[in-house]
Amino acid sequence: MTKQTLVQGTILLILAGLVTRILGFVNRIVMARVMGPEGVGLYMMAVPTFLLAVTLTRLGLPIAISKLVAEADATGDRSKVKKILIVSLAITGVLSIVITIALFIAAPLLAQYFFTDKRTIWPLLAIAPVVPVIAVSSVLRGYFQGLQNMRPSAYSQVIEQVVRIALVALLTGLFLPYGVEFAAAGAMISVIIGELASLLYMFSMFKVKKKMRIRKGFFKQLKKGHETLKDLLNIALPTTGSQLIGSVSYFFEPIVVAKSLALAGITTTIATAQYGELAGYVIPLLFLPTFITYSLSVSLVPAISEANAQKKYHLIEHRLNQALKLSMLSGGIAAVVMYVFAVPIMDLMYNSPASASYVKIMTPFFFFLYFQGPLQAVLQALDLARSAMINSLIGALVKLTAIFALATRPEFGIMGAALAIVISIVVVTLLHFATVIKAISYTIVVKDFVFCLLAIIVTGGGAVYLYRFMMPQFPPLQGLILCVTATCCLYLFTLIFFKLFGKEDLKHIPFIKRWV
Repeated sequence: MTKQTLVQGTILLILAGLVTRILGFVNRIVMARVMGPEGVGLYMMAVPTFLLAVTLTRLGLPIAISKLVAEADATGDRSKVKKILIVSLAITGVLSIVITIALFIAAPLLAQYFFTDKRTIWPLLAIAPVVPVIAVSSVLRGYFQGLQNMRPSAYSQVIEQVVRIALVALLTGLFLPYGVEFAAAGAMISVIIGELASLLYMFSMFKVKKKMRIRKGFFKQLKKGHETLKDLLNIALPTTGSQLIGSVSYFFEPIVVAKSLALAGITTTIATAQYGELAGYVIPLLFLPTFITYSLSVSLVPAISEANAQKKYHLIEHRLNQALKLSMLSGGIAAVVMYVFAVPIMDLMYNSPASASYVKIMTPFFFFLYFQGPLQAVLQALDLARSAMINSLIGALVKLTAIFALATRPEFGIMGAALAIVISIVVVTLLHFATVIKAISYTIVVKDFVFCLLAIIVTGGGAVYLYRFMMPQFPPLQGLILCVTATCCLYLFTLIFFKLFGKEDLKHIPFIKRWV
């Protein structure tokens, strides 16, 4: 099975993530145009429940599987790899059945008593069928990542988005005549079918690449899997604790926002539309660069686990430096583009230029988020998932408290929720960074940070000039594309000038390295 280096595997996931995010934005634009802010609001109110169900089903197993498979593969222990897969499939299989039934029972109660808008019942009910699909795909994804073969994970992400975007316009348009709540349920159904297509691809790759027969002796291996179960849960439970805190926090977020806005005197329909703008339009845009940091996180766990098992501590610090540098460089250009061009971006994408005010306020603080994923991955790989969980818990409590404190005040309203979200991001990132420094005595490369900030400042100045003087000379879409392209070119030039990006970096990129 093909094995990639940390940088090669990361870049492969980044390329797939870029395609996935672009398709994801097209998907959201379609939903926004078909359903409007109110329909997107109903969909986004159900999404946190969907993510909570996913977190409970996975139970942190993908990271645990990735770590243990990487360690077993390093020693050539194929029987242990098989046992890891069998025990993991058994755990997720049982959980998926329980959670699917629970979702069907809980959906009417959530819509009736927790959300201020009872129409959320339909997208909530549409979530349930996806749980068993995600259960199996999470195990296969962890297996491939543990072998440091990122291709199946990368390609499956693209397949999932292609199928989803092919169906979302059809299903939302088909159900819209019955009400925006049914259109929101149609959008959720497109998610289910996309996940199923992704699973079918990964399963076919597993059948082709596997070197073991899972069904042979399945129950016999399961009975002997007590030690493997213990190893998995020792990693998975603290890991899922951190993820669960984030998911539970996100689950309560629309509930607290809706209740807070109601206390501020904002009606249910307006509150749903405002939350749709914040959670459906603005937050996904600000999360765009995280496809890079997610890719880094996925690659870091097995790479650092392997280095830690071999006691190569200098390699751990080197890989963390690589990850933070790439997070900083990618986050820098994203922050400049989103801040300077916020109004035309929100206008052209969602016909909602007023939403740009959220983007401008949140963008500088979201720069901290782009470091959070790699830092958390390092903590997990170093068996410090419990520390990451505590940091996430603190951030979640800060966010929910701040939402209630700010969004209940009429002068803040939904902007209070936006401020609470960025406050939480800054707190968690700083706590993660402090924990990593304490664990490995990490030395910050000050030169890279200083030069990157200089590159961001220079590029930001150039972007402002382009926005004010060049963009008005062209039609809106053409002007935006030209100005953003010119901004990216200027940023690349400054990175090369400050020696933050060069020929050696190009050698790690598939299909380019042979020409460098």
